[in-house]
Amino acid sequence: MASTYLTRTPASAGNRKTFTISVWIKRGDLGRQQHFASGSGTEIRFTSADKTLFRDGGANYGLSDAVFRDVSAWYHIVYAIDTTQATESNRIKLYVNGEQFTVTTFPTQNYDFNWNNNVEHQIGASGGTEFFDGSMSHFHNIDGTAYDASAFGQADANGVWTIKTSPSVTYGTNGFFVLKDGNSVTDQSGNGNNFTVAGGTLTNTEDCPSNVFCTLNPLIPSNGSFSEGNNTVTTSTSTWCTVGSNLGVTSGKYYWEVKMNLLSGSTTSFYTMIGFARLQGNSSDLGNNLTSNLGDNNGVGIYSDNGYLYHLTTNSPYTSSFKTSGNIIGVALDLDNNYAYWSINGTWQNSGDPTSGATGTGGYDLSSFADGSFIVPASSVQNYASANQSENEYNFGNGYFGTTPVASAGTNASGIGIFEYDVPTGYTALSTKGLNL
Repeated sequence: MASTYLTRTPASAGNRKTFTISVWIKRGDLGRQQHFASGSGTEIRFTSADKTLFRDGGANYGLSDAVFRDVSAWYHIVYAIDTTQATESNRIKLYVNGEQFTVTTFPTQNYDFNWNNNVEHQIGASGGTEFFDGSMSHFHNIDGTAYDASAFGQADANGVWTIKTSPSVTYGTNGFFVLKDGNSVTDQSGNGNNFTVAGGTLTNTEDCPSNVFCTLNPLIPSNGSFSEGNNTVTTSTSTWCTVGSNLGVTSGKYYWEVKMNLLSGSTTSFYTMIGFARLQGNSSDLGNNLTSNLGDNNGVGIYSDNGYLYHLTTNSPYTSSFKTSGNIIGVALDLDNNYAYWSINGTWQNSGDPTSGATGTGGYDLSSFADGSFIVPASSVQNYASANQSENEYNFGNGYFGTTPVASAGTNASGIGIFEYDVPTGYTALSTKGLNL
């Protein structure tokens, strides 16, 4: 939602003293001010220090005592507001993943917020600016009741905080429930308080609180810029931009896709290396040399310029050059048999057969690479010419490249994730459910 926001203006004011906001959020960009909701004077946002803040009428309320910088997880954030309370600390309560957090500064008793007033309400921005970057799910507004987090979530048998998809709550006049199980802005509370997409493109995502998908990881040092919920990396530098992702594996079979895009410039200066790297083990892995390519960083990658596979000082022919903007590269990683395979627009290269198991037909032998360290998807992109700008758009199973859905989804026997091309039998998306197959 980096440039996307929703709007609705209530026909009349509701309860401005007592209400609840509950939303699940997965962050993308960090370190800047961004709003997940606002109401013409009310601002609920992350600060540039990555704390939550409830602001109204120019005054700061409900500033959290903790920072929220995990870009790999979903946060369940609940603000329970009741300014009728005599004890000031009961007037604003913040819950994150079921736990109550300390907040500072409280409104006066019986203070009226602008939230639930008959003014324009926005989700994902404030005044059409300072957009929230990341993903949202199950946004509830309760008009007239201050609920705690247990109304919307619960701990499972392992103590993990999980979502209640259909909570038993009373919504009140201006209450609503949007972004339920997808990108629908239609109110599911029964009130008919529907929202409108006022800017940007609201895309659906398979990534949700009950199944967290892999994304690129901006916390791994890189000279690229990230967008689309950390599924796109863009660079215009003349040095290599190497990035990693946030879910690592030591076993299993996984598939993902990367779309190569040249945004401006010439294909003669358009270079990409797509593969994976280790997060621990050899000291020359990701994060050691920001301006070296994936192969030089001890990762493994197929290089668009000549189609060679690179790993440290070793390179070997694998396919022909594929420096064409719009190419979709598929990666099949088999850590049960220690082989990897690459496809170009659905065709497996080097006569590869990802389903060949221990035979490893046409695959790249990872026996000297897979040392028990966590392996993560990774890529490098470079522009030799300063006028060039290129990007890699990852589809880890969300069914999108950037904001563009796949043209026609391929088959996927695991049922986890949506991809452009057929997922090889026995492989699945890299997600929390995929990890537990």
